[in-house]
Amino acid sequence: MPTALLNDKQIRPTEYRKWADAERRFEQRTKDRAQVEELKASISKHGLQVPIRLGISARYPDDVYVADGHHRAIALMTLGVKQFPFHWYWIRSAGVRWETDPFPYHVLGL
Repeated sequence: MPTALLNDKQIRPTEYRKWADAERRFEQRTKDRAQVEELKASISKHGLQVPIRLGISARYPDDVYVADGHHRAIALMTLGVKQFPFHWYWIRSAGVRWETDPFPYHVLGL
């Protein structure tokens, strides 16, 4: 997945209004700042080892968000990494199912 799609319109953060809010929060908290710095060092040496998890709401299919991996996403964006590994799932009324089908890029407006 292109890292450039981690933005406030295509792949959003779940716990923050905007990616800048997440970044600011992580910079302000010692534990979060240390975690991002550790991730940046690890990613620089070995690449991203734990995929970012993306969720898509079946009710609002244009709502794609990072379900798990906000610190990893900030580290990737800060480093300027072009691509990242990910897993994704639909959130449906019947529950959540991890997908093995190709990601539906059309939900990102591409």
